[in-house]
Amino acid sequence: MLEVLQDIVQEVNRARNLDEVLSIIVNEVKEAMNVDLASVYLTDLDHKQHVLMLASGIDVDKLDSVRLDIGEGLVGVVAHRAEPINLADAQQHPRYRYFEDMGSEQFHAFLGVPIIHQRDVLGVLVVQRREQKLFSEESLAFLVTLAAQLAGAIAHAEAVGQGISIEKLTSSEADNRFFKGLAGAPGVGIGTVMVLRPMLDLMSVPDRPIENIDEEIFRYQDALARVVKDIDDMQMKLGDRLKDEDHILFDAYAMLVNSDTIVDEVIAGIKRGNWAEGSLRDVIRISLRKFKQMEDPYLRERGDDIREIGQRVLKQLMKTSDGIRQYHKQTILVGKNLGVTDLADAPLKNIVGIVSTTGSSSSHLAILARAMGIPTIMGVDDLQLSEIENQAMIVDGYQGRVYISPTSSVLDEFKRLAKEEMQMDKEMQRLRKLPSESTDGFRMPLYVNSGLLADIGPSKKSGAEGVGLYRTEFPFMVRDHFPGEEEQRGIYHQTLKAFSPRPVTLRTLDIGGDKALPYFPIEEENPFLGWRGIRITLDHREIFLTQVRAMLHAGQGLNNLNILLPMISNLSELDEAILLIDQVYNEILDSGEIVEWPKIGAMIEVPAAVYQAEEIAQRVDFLSIGTNDLTQYLLAVDRNNSRVSKLYDTLHPSVIRAIYQTVESSHKHGIPVGVCGEMAGDPAAVIALLGMGVDSLSMAVASLPRMKWVVRSFSQRDARVILTRILQMSSGKEIRKYLNAALDDAGLGGLIRAGKK
Repeated sequence: MLEVLQDIVQEVNRARNLDEVLSIIVNEVKEAMNVDLASVYLTDLDHKQHVLMLASGIDVDKLDSVRLDIGEGLVGVVAHRAEPINLADAQQHPRYRYFEDMGSEQFHAFLGVPIIHQRDVLGVLVVQRREQKLFSEESLAFLVTLAAQLAGAIAHAEAVGQGISIEKLTSSEADNRFFKGLAGAPGVGIGTVMVLRPMLDLMSVPDRPIENIDEEIFRYQDALARVVKDIDDMQMKLGDRLKDEDHILFDAYAMLVNSDTIVDEVIAGIKRGNWAEGSLRDVIRISLRKFKQMEDPYLRERGDDIREIGQRVLKQLMKTSDGIRQYHKQTILVGKNLGVTDLADAPLKNIVGIVSTTGSSSSHLAILARAMGIPTIMGVDDLQLSEIENQAMIVDGYQGRVYISPTSSVLDEFKRLAKEEMQMDKEMQRLRKLPSESTDGFRMPLYVNSGLLADIGPSKKSGAEGVGLYRTEFPFMVRDHFPGEEEQRGIYHQTLKAFSPRPVTLRTLDIGGDKALPYFPIEEENPFLGWRGIRITLDHREIFLTQVRAMLHAGQGLNNLNILLPMISNLSELDEAILLIDQVYNEILDSGEIVEWPKIGAMIEVPAAVYQAEEIAQRVDFLSIGTNDLTQYLLAVDRNNSRVSKLYDTLHPSVIRAIYQTVESSHKHGIPVGVCGEMAGDPAAVIALLGMGVDSLSMAVASLPRMKWVVRSFSQRDARVILTRILQMSSGKEIRKYLNAALDDAGLGGLIRAGKK
């Protein structure tokens, strides 16, 4: 049976749409279990019915008549109980339903099992026999196991919405279905799809031996020079669309093209006898593998930058052209692995939206799209690119939704919302130079999270009052060795100088867990509870001391350096780290140089630190609550695990109470406390944080204007009243509903949905 089960699951996974999935299920189950009838019902919540979608063993032309209301018949009992029913003679059961068209009077034995995906009953799988005899335990176990295996495939097929099956489920709503992705840049875009397909795939390039190594190296270096020229041309083309500081992003791309690590490794591959294309493929593939293993979405997205540059270099090596593209007047760019250069190549006046099947809101494409005000959605992996060329599309950059060939009513509604968006954007632009201050005068500075020099331009343009979290890991990850003090100093100095006199918080190296260095491998069974963050750098003082020395030198004369210590779980770790910073500081002074003593902070991101927040606050100048990890550890939920990601909720009562306790403990000793992570960019959460008296917020740059609007729309007194009420609530769902209602009442509904209200 196990072999049969595996074969069926494999066939289902290869199916192109829901109809094929259902056909495979009923036919294979009927044969494998030697039954007279196998059928599958899917739950249509919109019409509150269980619909017979397909059956094997009866006349399929008569299926349209079989619809059961929720709770009706034996199928309804199975779905309601969410457990199997095994009957020797189903016709004797009081809930039995007779269907003349199906000839159901001839079937007696009945076995039905629910198809459950993430707690939702998607439908019921049924097998029946003419013989009056219970199904065996083996048959029951087989069908239950099969239903569990198939649930994910059915859920995916329903989401994709292909085939007549979905129309049968929701005939009136079929045209208005949407595909879900990640909100990359806010706004509403309405236009016609243009699918961008790369002419060459770097990963499919074969190996090829070469005879003249020097000639091949020259060919590779010439391709690099032409890519850099292309990038320069793109900057010129963008011209007035971007401010001067935004062009730093393209400078970063040019630097990546000429990265010593990548260039040297490709040349080394050429010297080993492989042509430039094959050597480039190997180097890019290794780099991508490293980045894919990272949990931090910001750092993981840097892998797409590497991929995009590799593709550009390949194009020059092969001397190919994508040809002349004909852009629509209102074009929505759609593609797999879309990048910054794809956008820069396009006529910007025609681009009204962007959809990428991969990537996240921290990709450089999303960063640039936000800077340019182009609604963008990332990671819409259900899109069938081969089937949507030239179709009408709506991009809802707020909820991360893509509508394909929408009905006239949906289109009219989004046109209205788009007009409201324009009015709302004008209102927020007026807020840019205004202080982040509540209506009763409470100042809550808004900072940005960063990690690359390319982030400086968009951050300053947004009106950020400084950098609340600068991730220092990236320079360590793109090299094949620990960067030296001077390398680090130069990177840190550029950011500190760009924001001076506004504060910049540099977090010390936070590797481990998902963020491994290629030259410093860490193998653990449970890396997220293992050797990471401050634990590593204290065990390797040479790394910590070098980094701190680079930071202190970088801040000379600027007086805006803050140093943040990650993953503190013991007071001894904090005391030791501060002593080491003091050691470096005095060594620099003894050498005759003058540097300023920095403000030192600790991250509160593990439960242990919450309960010792008062003692920690007595040792540092500020606290920074990392809500992403704190939520993950408090709830024991890996937010990247699709099976439990629904349980990840930053508004869970325990998270709210932990943050509130930390704020109270810190303020008891006069120490400011900030919040960084996704929670700081959540409009609903900001109301609660304002009520707690959180001193500052640090977030993705795209969130800053909207969070300022929230702060300036509430008094702290009213926010405290709201906080008091949500502290009495018992679920995150209840809390979010209440806070969203508060946003609506304040006229800020446009922050949580498309439109102005």
